[in-house]
Amino acid sequence: MHRVVIAILTATLLGACVHREVLVPSDRLSVVETNGVMPAPSREDLTAGDRPALIGPLDTIVVDVFNVPDLSRELQVDASGRIAMPLVGTLDARGKTASELGEAVEAALRGRYVRNPEVTVNIKSSVSQVVTVDGQVVEPGLYPVTNQMTLMRAIASAKGLSEFARQEDVVILRTVSGRKMAGLYNIAAIRRGAYDDPPIYANDMIVVGDSPERRLFRDVVSLAPLLAAPLIAVLQ
Repeated sequence: MHRVVIAILTATLLGACVHREVLVPSDRLSVVETNGVMPAPSREDLTAGDRPALIGPLDTIVVDVFNVPDLSRELQVDASGRIAMPLVGTLDARGKTASELGEAVEAALRGRYVRNPEVTVNIKSSVSQVVTVDGQVVEPGLYPVTNQMTLMRAIASAKGLSEFARQEDVVILRTVSGRKMAGLYNIAAIRRGAYDDPPIYANDMIVVGDSPERRLFRDVVSLAPLLAAPLIAVLQ
């Protein structure tokens, strides 16, 4: 009986072991030998593609009106996405880039109050440009989205995958033109360079799946000493 239990335990443990796949060169991936030196990235490689940061409700912005310090100030966008400034009135800031909002402030000031106004707007902090990371990560939660945010970076922001994460079952949920969309990704394949690390955008939701096999592996390992102890005693 005990031999049968040991055989089952062994088969389960072997089946649950993670096999590290060898990196294979392809048209998308160049593999450098361990004694080789990887080339340095070019300037273009270090620059993120154009992904405009949009202003949203409760974001904090800084408005600077050149040569008019009384109008320059730090503002918080209200819950409806609007800001209010002296001489300008109320403007809708939601969904605008910093430069677009600056142009709107200039248009409100031009002619009536300030001759040839020059306005600069900067986003100081954003609570609207966030991604939700949920499921089997160490610290699920909301994380700010930057120009260079990708799936792997978002998971790293959540302190990485948890013990029971299923690497081949990672879903990105996104709304595109009012339509809900879902993409299934394999973290292990991304790590191997099989395909690019996908970009992440504001309001995306990342859900990392659960691995029953990993849970079984932990349970078997914790039970193994208890099951093996009577057998050892009998053999002695």
